[in-house]
Amino acid sequence: MSSGGGGGGGSPNNSEWRFNQTLRNVQGMLKGRSFPGKVMLTRRSEPISPPEYSPRSENDRYEYEQNEGSQEVEGQASGNTTDNISSKKPISPSTSSVNSLPDAQGLVSGARATDSARITKFTNELSRPAVILDKLRELSWSGVPPYMRPNIWRLLLGYAPPNADRREGVLTRKRLEYVECVSQYYDIPDTERSDEEITMLRQIAVDCPRTVPDVTFFQDPQIQKSLERILYTWAIRHPASGYVQGINDLVTPFLIVFLSEHLEGNMDTWSMENLSLQDVSNIEADCYWCLSKFLDGMQDHYTFAQPGIQRLVFRLKELVHRIDEPLSKHIEEQGLEFLQFAFRWFNCLLIREVPFHLVTRLWDTYLAEGDYLPDFLVYISASFLLTWSEKLQKLDFQEMVMFLQHLPTRNWAHHELEMVLSRAYMWHTMFKSSPSHLAN
Repeated sequence: MSSGGGGGGGSPNNSEWRFNQTLRNVQGMLKGRSFPGKVMLTRRSEPISPPEYSPRSENDRYEYEQNEGSQEVEGQASGNTTDNISSKKPISPSTSSVNSLPDAQGLVSGARATDSARITKFTNELSRPAVILDKLRELSWSGVPPYMRPNIWRLLLGYAPPNADRREGVLTRKRLEYVECVSQYYDIPDTERSDEEITMLRQIAVDCPRTVPDVTFFQDPQIQKSLERILYTWAIRHPASGYVQGINDLVTPFLIVFLSEHLEGNMDTWSMENLSLQDVSNIEADCYWCLSKFLDGMQDHYTFAQPGIQRLVFRLKELVHRIDEPLSKHIEEQGLEFLQFAFRWFNCLLIREVPFHLVTRLWDTYLAEGDYLPDFLVYISASFLLTWSEKLQKLDFQEMVMFLQHLPTRNWAHHELEMVLSRAYMWHTMFKSSPSHLAN
């Protein structure tokens, strides 16, 4: 059940009361209710102009796109992409590198030339008797070849051990343990559940059909049943948080990645009928354990009042103020609280904000960050928001709410996502040695 904000009474002029009221409103929005206030929620259809190149860092950070290996990047990058923020006031003594992107000429040259080299590096790393996780994280940050994702994600999350000779035995044991948990907690009559557990199971059953509604595959009854088993079992075994709406979204990247080991072709053509019961059980178990490992480092994001998320929202506000003061000032003048849009971003880790075909690429970076992910999420969210800095500064409160609720990312491809990640990496590199501006 979704955690509520603290504090029920108080004057509307009281800042703490307003903050908690905003939190409750946003949490209510995640349940499917409309956004608080008299706001028309109509989808904007403005396409975003795609950049002409994919930004890379000095470490050649880019996604290996399995189906595009033969394509070449053509043309010169003008640097005048829609809504870029390169014209903003610099935020450090350096006046030329803060908000500018890497040189396009150098990046376009041979953009696909090192795909095979990167695959070789991944293959060599996975072939070791014991994988060096730091090296694997460094490689994975830039994107993992899709067919390698299942094994690499298990390793990055610590679900599969680095030692190759122990790996199969550990996975077998953990998958059996999951089956036992399902039998103990899920496959029982309601008469053996508490009232709270019944309510929680019903809420999960309501939320499963709402999970990634734009992707037909997730409407498959068997997928929804698997999702329900995973979520309920996780919630029962994590009583400090229980089930919080939004966690259902976090299971979906794992489902897609681990299903891809057993189902070929495009996700639109997948059928659960092609899987054995053992396959389904193993996939569920892998999702369950990977979700558990993933959330271990951010437990207070999903406990009562979700203090971890509130903390990240505050840090995002501070970071945006440092990077883009004009936008920060405009948002404040219009009376828009960061909590009103960024809460969902952090709660669902941007899964609802970007096209689903980009989610697994985004999560390559998430998992590569490991324990540092909560900190880096602030920079990713700042980069994401500032993609539309110029646009947002021209909107009033209601227009900003509508725009942020229906961001024009439908037509995004990998290069737009890489731009967001590259800016986040740049800002994090700049500020990590002077984090006082983000102090709690």
